[in-house]
Amino acid sequence: MGTYYKSLSVFLSIISLISISQSINNGGVTVDLFHRDSPLSPSHDPSKTRFELVRNAIDRSFAHKSSLLLTSLKKTSESVDATHEAPLTDGGGEYLIDYQIGTPPVRQLSIADTGSDLLWIQCQPCTSCYKQDYPPFDPTASKSYRPISCQSNQCSILDNTACGTDNNVCQYKVGYGDTSYSQGDLAAETVTLGSTAFPNFVFGCGYNNDGTFRPYGSGILGLGNGAVSIVNQQRSSLHGRFSYCLTPHDSNATSKISFGNDAVVTGPNVLSTPLVSKDPPTFYYLTLEGLSVGEQRFEYKSSSSSIKQEYEEGNIIIDSGTTLTFVPSELYDGIESSLKNSIDATPVEDQQGTFKLCYQSDGEFNSPPITAHFKGADLVLPQRSIFVEVEKGQVCLALVLSQDLAIFGNLHQEGYLIGYDLVNKQLNFLQTDCIKLH
Repeated sequence: MGTYYKSLSVFLSIISLISISQSINNGGVTVDLFHRDSPLSPSHDPSKTRFELVRNAIDRSFAHKSSLLLTSLKKTSESVDATHEAPLTDGGGEYLIDYQIGTPPVRQLSIADTGSDLLWIQCQPCTSCYKQDYPPFDPTASKSYRPISCQSNQCSILDNTACGTDNNVCQYKVGYGDTSYSQGDLAAETVTLGSTAFPNFVFGCGYNNDGTFRPYGSGILGLGNGAVSIVNQQRSSLHGRFSYCLTPHDSNATSKISFGNDAVVTGPNVLSTPLVSKDPPTFYYLTLEGLSVGEQRFEYKSSSSSIKQEYEEGNIIIDSGTTLTFVPSELYDGIESSLKNSIDATPVEDQQGTFKLCYQSDGEFNSPPITAHFKGADLVLPQRSIFVEVEKGQVCLALVLSQDLAIFGNLHQEGYLIGYDLVNKQLNFLQTDCIKLH
């Protein structure tokens, strides 16, 4: 841990020396965030039924969780390949972000990923690139493109970099939990979000990229807590802050993501919980003390603790790329039992075997309230996402059992403005009608 945070400090110092701070507008920027299944998303498939889209998102959620676990194990083991940067499953990701790169600026549509740090895109000339709906970025056409040398401190901050044998350019390689990968040159370029330009932004110009990536997007824009993510690279101008407000997956309104001063989440109703520093540092760790159904509370017990009721700090990850919420058996079993005793509806079996608790529903289905007790913040889960309609007339509990990694998924983040404050190591929640932010 100490080595990483020392490296982060060095990297941020380098960035502050070579970057020109931007103070366009009020020092903040807000742009659209598209869920891949939204009718407004370029990845939307109108041939799929609502229930097919829901089932696909659920399948991706389980696969993504497995990739998160694999990445966590690889990053915390000294004996494994360090190229493994982050999880990725069914390469379209869950959310897409629209931005520009280069001078003159060229539009890009990338996966916005809180489980990844490096921004990389496909570049010409491609040695081996996956199919993309628009031409890969041509660095020779940009006046602001600058390759990063092998001797640069920016090159040394990344895992698994190498030196180009004929041009002294730093070369990167990142791999993902689903075997997708990207290789290419590390470079500095101007990245533009909305009307705000960030010069000398370190990114990956990928010439060899393959895996499960989809043609409507190019690469990944990392929102993680690592040194090369956009929030940490631009810490001086963005003040280490970003936030998002997620609309329902099938909404005709886009979600919003904000950076810098636009990402400040304040007010008397704000709930705050600490961000916990752990390995791998990319992920955002929270402390979940327990869950409640109505007034009945169930504690999150640490298996490593000598005190039976004591919870472990940083025992759950908040992740925008995972749809469902995964919790351990001591929480899940209590929640399921309490709901069974409280809900007056006809139980049904999930024919696909994914969910353990499902009910027949001929219309609006109301569940007893469920509250997630994070350290310092009691978060009431959105009623519409406690149970999800997976087939016509059938709803299932969107909290599922996990024997290893706990994840707070995006379904239960809907209806909240969620602010990440990396300087103060704090996550803020404010109940919000995200559709009305337009």
